[in-house]
Amino acid sequence: MKFHVVIPARFASQRLPGKPLADIAGYPMIVRVAQQAQKSSAASVVVATDDQRIIEAVAAAGLNAVLTRDDHASGSDRVMEVAQRLGWADDDILVNVQGDEPLIPVSVIEQVARLLQRQPDLACATLCESFTDSGLLFNPNVVKVVRDAGHRALYFSRAPIPWRRLDFADVLRAGNPTRAVGTPLEPGIWLRHIGVYAFRIAALRRFVSLPAGTLETLESLEQLRMLEAGMAIGVEEAEEPVPGGVDTPEDLARVRGRFVSS
Repeated sequence: MKFHVVIPARFASQRLPGKPLADIAGYPMIVRVAQQAQKSSAASVVVATDDQRIIEAVAAAGLNAVLTRDDHASGSDRVMEVAQRLGWADDDILVNVQGDEPLIPVSVIEQVARLLQRQPDLACATLCESFTDSGLLFNPNVVKVVRDAGHRALYFSRAPIPWRRLDFADVLRAGNPTRAVGTPLEPGIWLRHIGVYAFRIAALRRFVSLPAGTLETLESLEQLRMLEAGMAIGVEEAEEPVPGGVDTPEDLARVRGRFVSS
């Protein structure tokens, strides 16, 4: 199986400025992510960025980076620019790994590429994992996904989906989601979306050419653009637990602790 990995990275971050260059046990975070991706069987691993400082940090580690335009609306647009500039074929598989996931297991990079390869009618493949913590269910920063019987995405949301009507009825009465936190959830029903994507280049090109849809705008989730356009997204449960990425200083401290203890 041949596939490429592209890792989009922007220097700017509202909650953690300069996040891609944050030090993690002697290496910038973006380098740590690329090093993980290099352990996979990917034919190539490329960091896509609009910042020369990131280019230099990646190059200093002996890894590949491409300087992209600075006006892209999303990481997917930045990834597509790299695919076009490097001349990858329409049926090539590209895995988009987020630049703030230094702990991403190599196995899930391989898994999402295999899922897309096995099902040629999919436009995109991604992963999820089951959770039983109702605090995550009501956390808008945790994206949830609901699948059909064939493990294709029906919907992604920041809202608590699916909604267990009887047990969460007090939330409706009180208008306070925290009332439901602590309610036990049975495993296998509530699924956290893991933001790693595999595309065929042709499908990615179509995706980034589409205007943002109503659902994407409401939820601020670009994968909803694909669903609104009728593009099929396969969603498989990750073979290995995927630690959360780095969005806050607290996340960065947690990740640094993992590297120190390993």
